[in-house]
Amino acid sequence: MLLHLAVNNYAIVDHLELELDPGMTVVTGETGAGKSIMLDALALTLGDRADSGAVRPGTDKADILATFDVSNIAEARQWLEERDLAGEDQQVILRRVVTAEGRSRGYINGSPCPQQDLRTLGGMLIDIHSQHEHQSLLKTDTHRRLLDEYAGAGELARQVQLAAQRCRRTEQALQQASETSDEQNARLQLLSYQLEELENLGLEEGELEQLEAEQRQLANAEQIMHSCQQVINICSESDSGSVLQALTSSLSRLASLRQHGRSLDEAHDLLAGAQIQVEEAIGELTRYLDHFEADPQRQQLVDERLGVIHDLARKHRINADELPALQQRLIEELEGIQQSDADKERLTDELAAYRAHYEQLAAQLSGARNKAATRLAAAVTAEIQQLGMPGGRIQVELRPLQAADYPTQGLESVEFLVSANPGQPVKPLAKVASGGELSRISLGIQVITAQTSRVPTLVFDEVDVGIGGPTAEIVGKLLRQLGERGQVLTVTHLPQVAAQGHQHLFVRKEQQRDSTRTRIDRLDEEGRVQEVARMLGGVDITEESLAHARKQLAGSRQTG
Repeated sequence: MLLHLAVNNYAIVDHLELELDPGMTVVTGETGAGKSIMLDALALTLGDRADSGAVRPGTDKADILATFDVSNIAEARQWLEERDLAGEDQQVILRRVVTAEGRSRGYINGSPCPQQDLRTLGGMLIDIHSQHEHQSLLKTDTHRRLLDEYAGAGELARQVQLAAQRCRRTEQALQQASETSDEQNARLQLLSYQLEELENLGLEEGELEQLEAEQRQLANAEQIMHSCQQVINICSESDSGSVLQALTSSLSRLASLRQHGRSLDEAHDLLAGAQIQVEEAIGELTRYLDHFEADPQRQQLVDERLGVIHDLARKHRINADELPALQQRLIEELEGIQQSDADKERLTDELAAYRAHYEQLAAQLSGARNKAATRLAAAVTAEIQQLGMPGGRIQVELRPLQAADYPTQGLESVEFLVSANPGQPVKPLAKVASGGELSRISLGIQVITAQTSRVPTLVFDEVDVGIGGPTAEIVGKLLRQLGERGQVLTVTHLPQVAAQGHQHLFVRKEQQRDSTRTRIDRLDEEGRVQEVARMLGGVDITEESLAHARKQLAGSRQTG
């Protein structure tokens, strides 16, 4: 519900603040006084386009704030919470600032926001109807929503939408998995072949290093044997004197001199240790030569084994020592493809289950819509025939949609069709030529659906143009009926409508020497009598028009 509207430097308004109540609020005033300015300013906070002409001459910007109570609008509260814009008091403030250069800024609860966000949130809070612009009632999405709410199927429609979205997501994932299956199959064959080669190779951990060391040893067998034998000869078997012979002789000479000093003893001990180490080295070399075999067949096997390993490494353009890591990567990729195939089977099963669930819910929704469509059409037809369209009729048309596409709105589209006169075929509501007829049709639809409508505030800007007499009184009563269920603001020229309001705002133009301002007054009971009398009788207010005004106002209280 709209609680408060503050307008600063907009058009001919310098400053205006309004506190608004539930029920039906009527706005009246002389032609040109600026009755629609309040609604135009309000529309800016709801995301309408703005230009520099909105700014009051001589000022740098226009600033409009609208405060709404959203405690009973679950959809709006959820929208705000999802964007971290919700206030603590279940109120929301929409603000629009337009500069003299034509730039515009929007705010929700003090946070800057794009114009589209104002428009989206505004559509949940208020619905503005005018003679030339009926906003949501011209959209077939609104027709479907109104029918679903009238049928008590709003939650079912939401479940159908969620089920359709889940089907579409799953089908898209399945399609992506299927599109890559051919490439995956080719890759799977290649991976299987490559892994078979690596498994047949059977390269063990540390084998490559061992083979390369053995190859070096076998390739240099003759040189190794010759060098080892030479060392043995030098150390122990040389005819010209060996290392061991030299050490033995040296130890003998030092032994005779040990009594001449401790330093000689230490030298003797070091040479004795060297003798022992040389003898051990000779033993090691001898044992090595005893077990050493220069096996040409083994050398050939080692060379062949290393050749196979290096050939496979070159095939994959890697070093031979990288083959084990390559094998592990190929195993992981193969497992990933096999998992993808499993996912494809899972997605196929899921899609079948989701499709069945969607079709079940959509069929229930279709049944509810078909039952409610005839009742809604009859009820709206009865209303518009009271509103100066005695031959008018409304038809709610349901057109089947392809279930294979998982339409989020269900298995049919919904559109209100209208015939304004007897004998004329029904046409889409958006194509009705007469603005006055469209206003009355919209009013009739709102009267029937308002009880279940999610939008708590309805605004009617001169919807009574072109009607009068008994029809005008009916329009006033219908608007009051809507106001008793929520909040209605209506700009009117008709006293019959003005008399039905729960509150009455009077717009007047205040002219000064160099400027013109618009003022809005909340009328008390006597003020209402004077204004309704003016609307009845023109400039000259007579006792007769005053009496007539009091009668109409009294009548509205009785019907209320």
